[in-house]
Amino acid sequence: MTNTILNELQWRDLVFDFTEHIPELVKNEKISLYNGFDPTADSLHVGHLVPMLALARFQRFGHTPIALAGGGTGMIGDPSGRSAERNLLSREQLQHNLDKIRGQLAMLLDFDVKTNPAKLVNNADWLEKLNLIDFLRDIGKQFSVNTMLQKDSVKGRMDGGISYTEFSYMLLQSYDFLHLYREHNCVLQTGGSDQWGNITAGTDLIRREGSRAHALVYHLITKADGSKFGKTASGSVWLDAEKTSPFRFYQFWINAGDNDVIPYLKKFTFLDEGTVTELASDHAEAPHRRVAHKRLAQEVTKMVHGETALANAEQATNVLFGGSIDGLGAAQISDIFAEVSSTEIQGHEMDGGKSIVDVLAESGVASGKKDARRSIDGGGIYVNNIKSSGTDQMLSRSDAIEGKFIILRKGKKGYHLLKIVD
Repeated sequence: MTNTILNELQWRDLVFDFTEHIPELVKNEKISLYNGFDPTADSLHVGHLVPMLALARFQRFGHTPIALAGGGTGMIGDPSGRSAERNLLSREQLQHNLDKIRGQLAMLLDFDVKTNPAKLVNNADWLEKLNLIDFLRDIGKQFSVNTMLQKDSVKGRMDGGISYTEFSYMLLQSYDFLHLYREHNCVLQTGGSDQWGNITAGTDLIRREGSRAHALVYHLITKADGSKFGKTASGSVWLDAEKTSPFRFYQFWINAGDNDVIPYLKKFTFLDEGTVTELASDHAEAPHRRVAHKRLAQEVTKMVHGETALANAEQATNVLFGGSIDGLGAAQISDIFAEVSSTEIQGHEMDGGKSIVDVLAESGVASGKKDARRSIDGGGIYVNNIKSSGTDQMLSRSDAIEGKFIILRKGKKGYHLLKIVD
């Protein structure tokens, strides 16, 4: 059997639904397809990796991917999957967001390959040129309000109310598809399953021109327990390193649930079926070794942030298990230990040196000076992941990483961050 991009997406459990003729289309032709990305923030998040990777997978099978940045529709707002009207962004905010997102899309798509280079387009380039009367006459008349009201993206908002602005989103997205069909011979639109109504509205519009277009939508990713994917206690997991550091990004993946890790390897990496099957077998036999988790975190972090950031994230992770802190700066230490207990101490108290026994007792790492001495004598106290030299050890500003932090540890995992302030 000929392996096609559809086969590839299906074994990765990505495909939710598609229009008829897709199997024959991708088997017999090299096509152009597009996926839209909404610029409501200045970074994409891990949930966007599914359509981003899918475009890259299509490209690897010889098809031409088009990433559409919704500079025009972003000013309107897509009602799909939302319970309330979104706040509209200014042109300046949208432009800033678009500039940031373009670079993230370029991480996975090859814009320089000779045969089928990826394309990046902004629908503001054509939507902002539309004449309202012409649009209503030529496009609006093709849409039945009754049919639009039956689409899930609209139906779900009827009770709570939906503005005409968001109601019109379907027409604009459909026009995007028609424009790309005319200008780039784009015959397939992809997206999340919540986009099915919007996408098929576009295929219907193109069909009215006497041509055929297609739709393919992906499963919306959820965790095995049904909870929302891509969220942590501190919020969304972003692709921008300034919003979610590579260390925290790595931690998100390595802390995936045991029931999630193999599905994530399928959906979020380029690892082939044989490799994923081997990792699944290893995971089933010895889940405590966390081989699959480590490979997942390595693959996705390297793909998004690069080799150097991966190496730093792995070193930072090793610090949590007693590894060396050599080469790590204050910003990284703050990131690694953001969620552990901490104590502030005035810098002048450290200038002349301060007894480790006093520091342990005053910070709460030890219950008192007696407990501090007993723990030190028993070899259970570490300073910057190095075993304490004894109860007469003095701590000073010179022990602090960039003069700001001293890492205290009692036992294997009892971390405490001492913050030096002036």
